[in-house]
Amino acid sequence: MASPNIPFDNVNTDLRKPGVYSENDTSNAVRGLPAASYKVALLAQMVSGTYTAENVYRAYSADDVVTGAGTGSIAHLAARAIFKANPDVKLDVIPIADAAGTPATGTIVVANAATASGTIDFWIGNEYVQVTVTSGDSANTIAAAIDTAINAKEHNMPVTASVATATVTLTARNDGLLGNNIPCSYKINNVTATTITITQVGSVVAGATDPSIANALAAIAPEKYDIILCTLNDATNLGLLKTHLDTYAAPAENKPGIGVFGYTGVQATCETLCGTTLNSERLTCAYLKYSKTTERGHSLDYEVAAAYAGVIASHDDPALPYNTEALTGIAPPATDQRLTRTQQESTLENGVTPLEVGAGETVQVVRAITTYTTNANSIADPALLDLTTILSLDYGRLAIETREQLRFSQAKATERTKGKLKAEILDVLRLLDESEIWTYPDSPDEVLVEEDSVAAGRFNTSIPAYVVQGLHIIANKINLLL
Repeated sequence: MASPNIPFDNVNTDLRKPGVYSENDTSNAVRGLPAASYKVALLAQMVSGTYTAENVYRAYSADDVVTGAGTGSIAHLAARAIFKANPDVKLDVIPIADAAGTPATGTIVVANAATASGTIDFWIGNEYVQVTVTSGDSANTIAAAIDTAINAKEHNMPVTASVATATVTLTARNDGLLGNNIPCSYKINNVTATTITITQVGSVVAGATDPSIANALAAIAPEKYDIILCTLNDATNLGLLKTHLDTYAAPAENKPGIGVFGYTGVQATCETLCGTTLNSERLTCAYLKYSKTTERGHSLDYEVAAAYAGVIASHDDPALPYNTEALTGIAPPATDQRLTRTQQESTLENGVTPLEVGAGETVQVVRAITTYTTNANSIADPALLDLTTILSLDYGRLAIETREQLRFSQAKATERTKGKLKAEILDVLRLLDESEIWTYPDSPDEVLVEEDSVAAGRFNTSIPAYVVQGLHIIANKINLLL
């Protein structure tokens, strides 16, 4: 090297021919922060289609997933929910075949001929159908009309319908436990004498045997996914997801991300699953309480999860809280099913992200938190409570590593390089501070760069991560002055 401060890559030092020689150096071109964007992997059961199970497919719309995974499949309905919540989401679908399981079934039983005309409204999940009834229609006729109405919307239904005499049988499209959470409700309008009896899906024949997501996780292992949307919400599969996230967030793999799932069942069960069984800073669960028999639509567990994942992916600022963010397309629960403030506090103490109903009957996030509640010593630990904390840590990590890779991919382990490395880290911290993601340290001396005493050619750094916290509570004391 002929010049100590100006190294050349392409202009050789042994040139003899007179001339002017120039080269471009882009190693210092990028001086800002990397873009904060989220790529989502959807792990969901398919029915039939062009997809092959446990392969990765890019989806640009829910229609793509209909073709690939089958109409009304869990993959289709979850994709529809995430695109409704965030039309610009970057989504890859990893379809999962049903295990050798059992699909859940339920029935709608009609009794007595109608003595007055009217309509009967039905909600299956969040899908609505209306059946017209004419005075004199028999129970068999009404049941046949119900079957026809449901099958007319089969492209959106999580169930298929069949009819025999006065009984309509509903069968979940996918095998497994999720079929047991498909609500069915009704409302009779003006029709007299006729009665409807619903046995919920999963109560005639219980859905059983969920597939494993293990192979789907293996399929996405080579790529970095910022959000893994898991439609299955049983402890076994979520345990596999937790292990995957921990493994690939570790320094050796360096592909940090979060896992998202949803729950609409019993609150206490959800709290135990999240805060006790899982207890992970890389998992987040959206909870919305429903009663299956309420005369209205009910979004399914994986639809809630998908909309929540879409909202998370919509932010380009990892430190910005998700409070009051709307989950477009998710059905609001009935008034008597909505979480009270005390119930919301309980979920927030136990690693569950509660959802509530805001203005205009819009379902929205109360506060997005992780399932992490206690440390390795089983002591309550709020350090990683908010989802934005882990997202901000991961983003800051990305920003620092990106700068280091740009500047030092071909560098020497010298004191001069050590100083340059510290300066670049401080510059990234300054940019993070300006973006209000991390706060700049009180002193530059808080950033340490040391040469490893054992491994030659290695520098070790210590970088303070003062993550900016979301503003969640404002407490006012109103002082009366007369």
